[in-house]
Amino acid sequence: METAFAGLSGAVVGSFLNVVVYRLPIGESLVTPRSRCPSCDTPVAPRDNVPVVSWLFLRGKCRHCGEPISARYPAVELLTALSFVAVVLARGLHPELVALIPFTAVLIAVAFIDLQHRIVPNKIVVPAAVWGVAAAAAFRTDMLPELLIAGAGAFAFLLAAALVYPAGMGMGDVKLAGVMGVYLGKLVLPALVVAFGVGAVVGVALMAREGRSARKKGVPFAPFLALGGLVALLAGQQLIDLYVDNFL
Repeated sequence: METAFAGLSGAVVGSFLNVVVYRLPIGESLVTPRSRCPSCDTPVAPRDNVPVVSWLFLRGKCRHCGEPISARYPAVELLTALSFVAVVLARGLHPELVALIPFTAVLIAVAFIDLQHRIVPNKIVVPAAVWGVAAAAAFRTDMLPELLIAGAGAFAFLLAAALVYPAGMGMGDVKLAGVMGVYLGKLVLPALVVAFGVGAVVGVALMAREGRSARKKGVPFAPFLALGGLVALLAGQQLIDLYVDNFL
């Protein structure tokens, strides 16, 4: 029952995240006007706004003008639903979900915004940091020192990396890393390892395919941080234990 609720809630939240991804970077209100077709500007009827299902039923096109609607919309909705289910299965019904479920949504929103606009908005990371500390003080009191230290440490580490190689990441990535530490605690370590590892693999693959032009284009780093954060949420402790058992 809880997994079904998590999945349905995730799909609904994913629908809202689509609004955030589209509107927040261009300065539009997240509340008004109601959702509309990006091509013909016709408001989307409730029957055409059911997460994932409506996009499939309409075959990815607007009912009114027939123009294609980006597959990003159902992708975000489905990804959010699956991520919520995975976090609930990994963590169980625990008060810490009050912090971890919103954190999951933040990671998804930031990843898609950075992919499209190459920014990590303060309007997301700052409230996320405040909520992370507040939720920790209320529901994760015994972990609060660890979370604060991890947040400061992750921020400092990414700041040093940004100063050494400013073309590789920006201050938005640095702030996001600090937020991740506030939610993940020591699990931010495997999160950063995954982020840098996958980012390096993708970077090498792009350079092999496109040559020097890949360096000029750059690759947004927040999606890799988001991936690392999700992996840490689901299996961070297992990764730490695996490392300790095999290398220490």
